[in-house]
Amino acid sequence: MAGRTMSQTDIVILAAGKGTRMQSAQPKVLHQLAGVSLLQHVLAAAETVVHSQNIVVTGHGAEMVERSLSSKATIFVQQTAQLGTAHAVKMALPHLRDDAKVLILYGDVPLIKPVTIGKMLAAATTDSMALLTVTLADPTGYGRIIRGRDGLIESVIEQRDASPEQLQLREVNTGVLALTVSQLKSWLPLIDNNNTQGEYYLTDLIALARRDGVRVDSIQPTSTTEVEGVNNRLQLSQLERAHQLELAEALMLSGTSLVDPARFDQRGTLTAGTDNHIDINCIFEGTVSLGSDVTIGANCQIINSSIGDGVQIKANSHIEESLIGDRAVIGPYARLRTGTELGADAKIGNFVETKKTKVGAGSKINHLSYVGDTEMGSKVNIGAGTITCNYDGVNKHSTVLGNDVFIGSNSTLIAPIKIGDHGFVAAGSTVSQDVSASALAVGRSKQRNIQGWKRPTKDNQDS
Repeated sequence: MAGRTMSQTDIVILAAGKGTRMQSAQPKVLHQLAGVSLLQHVLAAAETVVHSQNIVVTGHGAEMVERSLSSKATIFVQQTAQLGTAHAVKMALPHLRDDAKVLILYGDVPLIKPVTIGKMLAAATTDSMALLTVTLADPTGYGRIIRGRDGLIESVIEQRDASPEQLQLREVNTGVLALTVSQLKSWLPLIDNNNTQGEYYLTDLIALARRDGVRVDSIQPTSTTEVEGVNNRLQLSQLERAHQLELAEALMLSGTSLVDPARFDQRGTLTAGTDNHIDINCIFEGTVSLGSDVTIGANCQIINSSIGDGVQIKANSHIEESLIGDRAVIGPYARLRTGTELGADAKIGNFVETKKTKVGAGSKINHLSYVGDTEMGSKVNIGAGTITCNYDGVNKHSTVLGNDVFIGSNSTLIAPIKIGDHGFVAAGSTVSQDVSASALAVGRSKQRNIQGWKRPTKDNQDS
């Protein structure tokens, strides 16, 4: 008869290690991969399990780890003495619910997938436990899976305790396992530290399960990146590139072209339509959405922004916390700061910076300008070298431009100021008063031409 299943899950995440080989004052699990800490990756996968609670076992840098997750509904327990994985799990026992399954994950193994977690939990019943294993071409450093004549898993032997024959085995233990809480509570006190390290190994649960007639089912990950741990910065960089390649491949298969998948970085969530084209060295951070037929030039960075259909983003542009309407053209070398909204067919040119600015449909800021705290109507043209003086040293003030306004080159608009529909500001003007609709504002000082003026010359003294 099949074993009874449970509807609740307690997920224990081991995150107590110092990570000495990282050569860092920061706990290992707080180092980042794809813009998110290793531990946050694990928690994100754990949070896909319904009716679950997360228990994080901390140790080195416990306060830093707990502070990094202050917004999460997470239980923290501390392992003050580093006596092995079984000892770490023991710290979580008081918080485990009797009528639940327990899943053991690791804070430095960041890329386990929800589908794999689902398979693990499905395989854990009252008469079976699940162990995540993988077959590696080079199993160095991993505990080897020992199977009996019947092909079933009997135990795990750590590399440092393995015989030469056992070291030839290539199926290895990842440390990720699932079982019932009652099983864990029954077997955990029986684990001893009779090994070369003098530690309490969680993997000893396998032999105890087999002793009691509980089957140990092997679950395989979808890829080796799911089970790769991080012990030093070299491994972290290697896992980063492997993960980025997976993200790049998924994006390409969904209809986006990447000039070079090896030079693509996604540090958050990226959704995209079809027929987009992304050049090299582009970085996407936070939550970014791309429409369809979007072209992004080389060396662009887009953070927490929404990009409409048919948008062209030219090389070396930076876009943050912005909304970009359909068919807008941006760059090259443009910087769109927080609160920028571009209407359809708007254009932002080279060396233009915007902040908290709405640019109406068909409006243009083509060259060398700063526009902040501004609301622009449709078909506005702002000439090169224009700046909005929106800050008086204490407060920010707004500039409002109506429809069809023309701002001549090298103009200074001193906020607060409003320019009505079809208003015109002459080039080189400093404007500090409102301009009514269809009026021309000229704010230049009177020009003087001085006849016979002599240019300064260098004196003859040695410098």
